[in-house]
Amino acid sequence: MDTTTAYLKKNRVFNCLECGKCTAVCPISRFNGTYSPRRFASRGIFYGSGDIGKDNLLWSCLTCKQCSLVCPANVNYSEFMRDARVEARAMGFSGNPSHSGALHYIMEMTASPDLKQQRTGWITEDLKTCKEGEILFFVGCLPYYQDFFSKDLDFSPIDIAKDSIKILNHLGIVPVVLEDERCCGHDFYWSGDLENFMKLAELNLKEFEKAGVKTIVTACPEGALTLKKLYPEQFGAVSYSVLHLSELIAENLDKFKLNEIKSRITFQDPCRLGRYLDIYEAPRKVMSAIPGAQFREMQRSGKKAVCCGTSAWTNCDSYSKQIQSWRLKEAKGVGADILVTACPKCQIHFRCANKNEENGKNIDIEIQDLVSLFASALA
Repeated sequence: MDTTTAYLKKNRVFNCLECGKCTAVCPISRFNGTYSPRRFASRGIFYGSGDIGKDNLLWSCLTCKQCSLVCPANVNYSEFMRDARVEARAMGFSGNPSHSGALHYIMEMTASPDLKQQRTGWITEDLKTCKEGEILFFVGCLPYYQDFFSKDLDFSPIDIAKDSIKILNHLGIVPVVLEDERCCGHDFYWSGDLENFMKLAELNLKEFEKAGVKTIVTACPEGALTLKKLYPEQFGAVSYSVLHLSELIAENLDKFKLNEIKSRITFQDPCRLGRYLDIYEAPRKVMSAIPGAQFREMQRSGKKAVCCGTSAWTNCDSYSKQIQSWRLKEAKGVGADILVTACPKCQIHFRCANKNEENGKNIDIEIQDLVSLFASALA
């Protein structure tokens, strides 16, 4: 069995009924009529990797998993796209990475075992952390995003990490923060670069073991998915459990004293937190616990929530911007003052769209991470 047939079979692509339900819910297909999950599935079946690997649209898929929710044949379309990208890379194709590939280069650098990092300078004296222990706060790529996005997008990504530590300290937790933690490898995995994904995973797993980690808490859904599901899939059983910080907060709401925040808020369900990890209620419990905050649900929410428009720093194009504008208008339409998300990348993408002058003031809305919103309410 050749590799193309193997991954088509593994992801049940041969089961495709060509009903078109996937295309009907696909955010990319809504704005780009030339893209269709159903068509890509058919091309994979009839023409194989050689055909779809050369098509730049292969890198447009958001792997958001909306299509899988409506597929009557249970096709794993997002995983099919991931495997097709692995094959495409082997043929020398890699799409058009956003930001000229700069973020991919940063991730490649962190995959080097000889890399000497300076990634904990953001930890101030008021934040209590340690180097060894059972509870780790996985910072992820926030220090890299700080240098890359803070000036242009008028926000501080590393504040999400600071606010996370504040919340953990409030619960009496002094978390481990690793000096030599690496990118989790999420973007390499979904863009088909399994070699570098494996390198990053091996380096992180060694650091976790060395520090004696038993529980990993992160504010990043992509990190949570990668550490919780993708590492065990590739390396077997792991010795730690994983929590998104919203879960930990929701479990301990009775331990917090909160000030009032008078704002109308709505929530962007990140694809990895929702459709991949099935975490929907915890963020809503956290927001509902804040005195004075009026929560307003968007029509497309929960399992039907619209993706933020780009994934794994690949093919961020005009269609991505249209998806982002569409979503921001929906948030504004429910009368929200603040669009809350629980994924740093969602915030980056929406802030970028919000700064686009072509959008005008009709979608100008404050965007804030769930962790930072909750931390700002701490009494």
